[in-house]
Amino acid sequence: MSLKSERRGIHVDQSELLCKKGCGYYGNPAWQGFCSKCWREEYHKARQKQIQEDWELAERLQREEEEAFASSQSNQGAQSLTFSKFEEKKTNEKTRKVTTVKKFFSASSRAGSKKAEIHEAKAPSPSINRQTSIETDRVSKEFIEFLKTFHKTGQEIYKQTKLFLEAMHYKRELSIEEQSECTQDFYQNVAERMQARGKVPPERVEKIMDQIEKYIMTRLYKYVFCPETTDDEKKDLAIQKRIRALHWVTPQMLCVPVNEEIPEVSDMVVKAITDIIEMDSKRVPRDKLACITKCSKHIFNAIKITKNEPASADDFLPTLIYIVLKGNPPRLQSNIQYITRFCNPSRLMTGEDGYYFTNLCCAVAFIEKLDAQSLNLSQEDFDRYMSGQTSPRKQESESWSPDACLGVKQMYKNLDLLSQLNERQERIMNEAKKLEKDLIDWTDGIAKEVQDIVEKYPLEIKPPNQPLAAIDSENVENDKLPPPLQPQVYAG
Repeated sequence: MSLKSERRGIHVDQSELLCKKGCGYYGNPAWQGFCSKCWREEYHKARQKQIQEDWELAERLQREEEEAFASSQSNQGAQSLTFSKFEEKKTNEKTRKVTTVKKFFSASSRAGSKKAEIHEAKAPSPSINRQTSIETDRVSKEFIEFLKTFHKTGQEIYKQTKLFLEAMHYKRELSIEEQSECTQDFYQNVAERMQARGKVPPERVEKIMDQIEKYIMTRLYKYVFCPETTDDEKKDLAIQKRIRALHWVTPQMLCVPVNEEIPEVSDMVVKAITDIIEMDSKRVPRDKLACITKCSKHIFNAIKITKNEPASADDFLPTLIYIVLKGNPPRLQSNIQYITRFCNPSRLMTGEDGYYFTNLCCAVAFIEKLDAQSLNLSQEDFDRYMSGQTSPRKQESESWSPDACLGVKQMYKNLDLLSQLNERQERIMNEAKKLEKDLIDWTDGIAKEVQDIVEKYPLEIKPPNQPLAAIDSENVENDKLPPPLQPQVYAG
């Protein structure tokens, strides 16, 4: 008896909505009436059948090509061919063989009677049909040649890889974290299927996974490395600017146990810097990790030669920090993020590659948070060095070995003179500013004293006095005065 329910006045037979396979789940009309689980099973069955048909077609084409070639050789054995015709025939034969190999590894055309969903999933994407670069073409050929040695397992791996690349083409609109998750799931699924179904030994699984990573990441590199949707480029510029500002940091400040005066040690330092810079030129995460590993081994050798004993982890990290500061690798943060997102997880979690990569991440984090206390400097000196006002005193020329380069000696001597001149200029500028301040203070003090005196003793302007009257003038007040004296003559 079928269950019936009423939805908006319409009677629906729920038994008709169940999966056609009878698993008990509801089906979906878009999946031909199957549920999602059963649809995936049916889809995989159809895929396996199509893969087998493709391989049978490839083998048949190969046999036909070989028979046609043998027949043409037997028919023309009695005829003499000119050199040009022979070369032309050789070229044509080579072209046919290449075409056969391409057919051998490419999906056959879909018949019109196939299901629409399967046809859409198997349709080659534009990214795979585009004109590939030389490196991509070379990696593709190497991948095919590598898989030929695994026969049926190689066929399955190649088909899965092709499907993954086609799927990633339609997932470019997703965030980089989602694309990374899809890639990591693909790595895990392929590895598990090889171990569970193919019974492939673990050591061979690692080799196959390395080739898979190399193939797919070479093709996806331009889309997933430093994408515009992330702030990787902004972080690259920030760390690059930070390292440039820390150019004055010396090995002694970081307690680096490396003596670059020793020629062998100096060569090791140069090689380590070269390897860490070369990391940016690689496309495959495993190759980038290999550059980090080579750089780290050169660092260990430099420490060993300097100390005449094996290096320890406490010696390695400061030296790696010094190498990063001295080399300033391009797009450092983008490379770290790219490795973290798309590298085979088993390689990052185990082995020396993972150990050295972890140390590199720690070195970058230390550089980002580097302060005066980390270098045993005062905050005032640290700020002056960071602003470029001055730099630490360089090595004295008297302490150089006789075999040292004269040019380097002269360079450090000139730097020392420039540093002394800079200090003298700073002292003169400070004295001039102090004198200017003293003059301003003296002027202000004199003006204040004058103002105080003026306020204490104000200036009063009195009216002018009356002019004195002439003696002979008429003056009322002089009426009571005795008459003027008259001259008297005395007789002798």
